[in-house]
Amino acid sequence: MAVTYPGEHTEVLVSADQITHKVQQLAHRITLDYKDRPLVLVVILKGAYVFAADLIRYIDLPLHVDFMALSSYGPSSRTSGVVRIQNDLNDSIEGQHVLIVEDIVDTGLTLNYLFGHLKARGPASVRICALLDKPDRRMVAVPVHYKGFEIPNEFVVGYGLDFAERYRNLPYVAVLHRDAE
Repeated sequence: MAVTYPGEHTEVLVSADQITHKVQQLAHRITLDYKDRPLVLVVILKGAYVFAADLIRYIDLPLHVDFMALSSYGPSSRTSGVVRIQNDLNDSIEGQHVLIVEDIVDTGLTLNYLFGHLKARGPASVRICALLDKPDRRMVAVPVHYKGFEIPNEFVVGYGLDFAERYRNLPYVAVLHRDAE
């Protein structure tokens, strides 16, 4: 599957097969780490929904899934640095074991804010699972407990990640190249 838009093209960075294998590994580790403890997955919309859908199929535990939508990017490819909660959790996480499921850790600003925000709600624990990690862009340290792939400082799309709401449907992660205009 190759999706193209005028003036843009993509280059595969992480293949669909690599993603499937890594998702299975992460789910296995999560299952072992939370053995005999119910788990609440807090999926960050919109980018992490594809990753989360695949991940939960391989987690062999009782779990509850809830969603949050946050924004720090808007319509551009650069973070504004201001994190806004656009959609909050539906249920309380007090006393629960919480796993934040995120598509990518970039500057760390959004996850740092969210991590602190959720910890203040009194859960038994909070951990982070991210498919992609861009350590070269980190502005704030965040504890990523389960990490899929470390990637270079490139703007990526696919497997739920987008540019202007495009490319989410790619079954792989790709670097987005925009032609000079």
